[in-house]
Parts: sequence; C-alpha cells; structure tokens
Amino acid sequence: MSDLMSGLRISVIGGGVMGETLISAWRASGVQDIAVSEPRAERAAELVERYDITSADAETAVTGANVIVLAVKPHHVAEVAEQIAGSVRSDAVIVSVAAGVTTATMESRLPDGIAVVRAMPNTPAVIGQGMFGVSPGSSVSSEQLDLVVELLEGAGKVAVVDESQQDAVTAVSGSGPAYVFYLAEAMIDGGVAAGLDEPTARRLAQQTLLGASALLAGSEESPAELRRRVTSPNGTTHAAITTFDEQGAGDALRAGVAACAARAHELSQDGS
Repeated sequence: MSDLMSGLRISVIGGGVMGETLISAWRASGVQDIAVSEPRAERAAELVERYDITSADAETAVTGANVIVLAVKPHHVAEVAEQIAGSVRSDAVIVSVAAGVTTATMESRLPDGIAVVRAMPNTPAVIGQGMFGVSPGSSVSSEQLDLVVELLEGAGKVAVVDESQQDAVTAVSGSGPAYVFYLAEAMIDGGVAAGLDEPTARRLAQQTLLGASALLAGSEESPAELRRRVTSPNGTTHAAITTFDEQGAGDALRAGVAACAARAHELSQDGS
C-alpha cells in the first residue's frame, strides 16, 4: 500500500455489484477503514460479514471519509449528493461510478470546492480485470487524482481522459464487454452449426478469446497486423474475414460503437 492510501477512510454509497467489487479490491489491498451505506438491511449485513467493514446511513458513513464512492443508479446520484452534502469533509474526494452523470451535476449539489471525479467502469472489474475511464472535476488536485487512480487500479486498469471523451469511453470499454460476449455467442453458434457440441464450442471460443486478448495486450503490434499474421492468402481465415467484410461485420461494429456513444451523450444530457 502506498503512502497515498495509508490511513484512508473510504465510504461506499451503494452495495450493489460495483460497490462490492471495489470494497473487495480495497480490502485485499490492505485498506482497513471502509464503511458502506446500503438501504437493504440484509445486503448491508452480508457485506459487513464478508469484508469486515462497517455499515451506516449515508450521512454517518461519509463523516470523516477521505474518499466517498457513489455506486448508486445514475438517477439517484444527484439525490445522494444532496443528502450527504452537509456531512462531507472539505478535503474529501467524491468518485461517481454512475454512467452518464457529469461532474458538473455532482458539483452543483455539493459545497463549493469539493473534489469530484467521474469514473466509467466495466464489468470485468469483478475479477480484477476492469477498465476505468476517469475524468477529474474542476476542484480535483493532482494528489487526489493520483489517489483515485491508485484505488481503481485495485480492480483493473485506468485511463485518465477529458470528460468530453466519456461518451467514447462508454462506447469502447463501458459497454465493450457486451460486444465480446456477442462475438462469443456467434462463434459458439457457428461452431455448433459446423458440427461441434455446445460445451466444446464454448470451450474453444472462450479460450480463443482469452488467448487472443492476452496476445493483443502483450504485443506492440496493431490488431490489424496481428490479424494479418494469421490470415494466409486464400486460406481458411481469409475465407472467414472476407465473408465478414462482405456481410458488413466491421461496419456494423463501428456503427454500434457510434450508436452507443450517441446514446451515452443523450443520457448525460438528460441527467445534467
């Protein structure tokens, strides 16, 4: 644990999947003082027992906290920010992992000068392989941003981006796991159609996706170059790629990413 994280008190508002994911990561990294505010009593008790943390109402949970994480549904963020506004210490940093909620929206519900960071996570964070796009608000110091980055790296990788790019982050990484699962579905269906049983097709597809992702992550070559290396002229892979191109698969994926970004922008405007 770095000096930045030493002695931290963290409050997590919302004990759903992402809230628990972050609590788990931080407890594993050695953070001792974590409080959760979760309205479902049974769920709160479960988190307290599982991670040896404390539970309290939102105002009590944030009192004295250095870092406050808003892990609630997007339409609840403004309400929660107003609820805790009077209990937040002046040097605290508030991190929202709610899609589409701008830093300006949060800042307008909190005392002047409170540091607010917007983070876009994705679901692989539950296994420590997440991707977070992080944007600091107007009052965030470099030390506070470094702290947030280090905390989120406990559950994956972090890219700091200008907030104007958050819609694109949502389109590429926030919603991106669904694209991979969509591809896996098609690969499995194709394997079954070609004569494989479903369990075998699934095993082949999931390991291929895992291995290809690891190869891409560990290579300095572009995806296009890696693809070229396994695509022999007039070979089997060439037949597949040619069909993908003829069917417009690449154009469809690019259009889908663009549609996702556009929808993310609409939602952020609705919540501003």
